Amino acid sequence: MPHATRIMPAGPDAIAEARRLLEQGQPVAVPTETVYGLAADATNGEAVAGIYAAKGRPSFNPLIVHVPDIAAAELIGIFNDEARALAQKHWPGPLTLVVPLRTDASIASLVTAGLNSIAIRVPAHPVMRALLDAFGRPLAAPSANASGRISPTRAAHVLASLDGRIPLVIDGGSTERGIESTIIAATGGALRLLRRGPLDIDALEISTDQIEAPGQLASHYAPAKPLRLDAQEGAEDEFLIGFGPIAGDLTLSETGDPIEAAARLFDSLHQADEAPQPNIAVAPIPGGGIAAAIRDRLQRAAAPRQ
Repeated sequence: MPHATRIMPAGPDAIAEARRLLEQGQPVAVPTETVYGLAADATNGEAVAGIYAAKGRPSFNPLIVHVPDIAAAELIGIFNDEARALAQKHWPGPLTLVVPLRTDASIASLVTAGLNSIAIRVPAHPVMRALLDAFGRPLAAPSANASGRISPTRAAHVLASLDGRIPLVIDGGSTERGIESTIIAATGGALRLLRRGPLDIDALEISTDQIEAPGQLASHYAPAKPLRLDAQEGAEDEFLIGFGPIAGDLTLSETGDPIEAAARLFDSLHQADEAPQPNIAVAPIPGGGIAAAIRDRLQRAAAPRQ
């Protein structure tokens, strides 16, 4: 990661440089019609972990995946008739649809926070669309600001909290909408409004403790088995997820790299859930930043069920 963040005006040179950085697994800030997004390769778990590291995000919530068109969206999500009708009416535009994840979608599990659904949007902004076309793969892109800060609608807003944390901001001027996209879930049954945004869509607004998309709080994906944290070794009835010097039945990172660990977190929890041992143990994950985000998610996963 560079010591200073470059700003390049939107244009072919900026798109080419952004593509080069994305191919290296680095995140770049890019304008959309809603707010500036911090984009990374949605098929690369470590690249997605880099988004969280840059933002200092305290927990791993699902991220919105940006694609160029409905055809690309249907390669990674399963669309029922209602979802397809909404997509045809509002895409490209500030609508995110949460739909079932295709089992053969090559999306990193960190993007979906281990869930079997995926949040997808086809953006309208010409700069983001040009980057999607140039890169050729889906882009995960939450807002390009440090966690807890105001969402950015100008390149200067991005620099205010991410200068030195990311290599590049593409400056496309002020965003048109200025607030994040409307999020609708179409995962079966009635359409559900998960987040209000620029579009007023007729859907059921419900209160839920299950996170399905950005902008929601409370509990997330957790394994079905009891989970013990800060384990120095595993008991006979435990599947041990290691980290650093504690090897375990599998390891999040042999070298103690928290970005590698974040990229492997949800896949490891799924593997542990499917293992024959009735319980799961996880080695200590020391450190701040993204290591703290891993601990936050594990603590939520280990919390007593309601």
